[in-house]
Amino acid sequence: MHFVDAKGILSAQNGMNVYRGCTHGCVYCDSRSKCYGFTHDFEDVEVKRNAPELLERALRSKRKRCMIGTGAMCDPYMHCEESLQITRRCLEVIERYGFGAAIQTKSDRILRDLDLLKQINEKAKCVVQLTLTTYDEGLCKILEPKVCTTKRRVEILNIMRENGIPTVVWLSPILPFINDTRENIEGILKACVQAKVQGIICFGMGMTLREGDREYFYEALDKHFPGMRQRYHHKYGYSYQLDSDRNGELMRLFRETCKKHGIIHEVDACFQYLHELPEKYEQLTFF
Repeated sequence: MHFVDAKGILSAQNGMNVYRGCTHGCVYCDSRSKCYGFTHDFEDVEVKRNAPELLERALRSKRKRCMIGTGAMCDPYMHCEESLQITRRCLEVIERYGFGAAIQTKSDRILRDLDLLKQINEKAKCVVQLTLTTYDEGLCKILEPKVCTTKRRVEILNIMRENGIPTVVWLSPILPFINDTRENIEGILKACVQAKVQGIICFGMGMTLREGDREYFYEALDKHFPGMRQRYHHKYGYSYQLDSDRNGELMRLFRETCKKHGIIHEVDACFQYLHELPEKYEQLTFF
C-alpha cells in the first residue's frame, strides 16, 4: 500500500475510485489488464489520501445534484478500508451535500457504513451493487479467494432490502467450463428474486481476457483446474471475448426470470436507473 495526492477525483460521468489496485484476489479481474496503465503491483494498492477533500471541492462547485458512483474499477471496501476509512469519509461528504451514491463492491465491509447509506437514501438515493458470479461456496472461494462468499453477499442484499436501500446485482463474469451451468445461474437468480433486487446487470454468459488479466487467470487455472488452460487455448485462442457455449440457454433463463419477477435486466435500463436521481429530491431542493 502506498499513498498519493491525486489531482482530481471525479470522472466525466461522476464516478470515482479512491483506491487503485485490489487485495481481493479474484482470478478473473479485468482491472489487472495492462491497458489501465498500472505502474505498481496490483496488490500494492494506491491510496488517494486526499480523495475526500477533492470530492468536497467537486461537489461544492456542481450546480445540480447527481449520483456519485464508486467501485467500477477497484473495490472501495477492500482490506485497507477497515483502517483508512477513506470510502466512509467520501460517503460523509456525499451525504452532507445531498448527493446520491451508487456503490459497487463484493465486500461485507459495506455494512459498517449502513448508517450513512440510509441517510444518503433518505436525502437523495443510494444504490448498493454487489457482484455475484458463483453460487457454489467452495468454487466461489477459489475464484474470489480473499473476499466474502456469495452466501454472505446475499445476506447483504437482504439487509439492504430490510433497510429500504435498493440493490443491483452484477452477474458477471461467467467463466466457460467452470461456472456456466444452469444450476449456478438458477441459484444466483433465486437469491436475487428472494432479496427483491431492483436490477441485474449481465452482458452475456462469458468473460473477457486482456493482456495482464489473461496471464493471471491462466496461472490460476493451472493451480486449481489442471488442463483447463489448454481447453481455453483450444476453444478461444487469444480472443478478447470468451462466450460460453451455453450463452443462449442461460440468457433465456436470465431474461425469463427477470421478466417474471419485474427485475430490470436490460443493460441500458440498469445504468439509467443507477444514474438517475429521483424528481422528488429535486423538488425538495427547490424549496
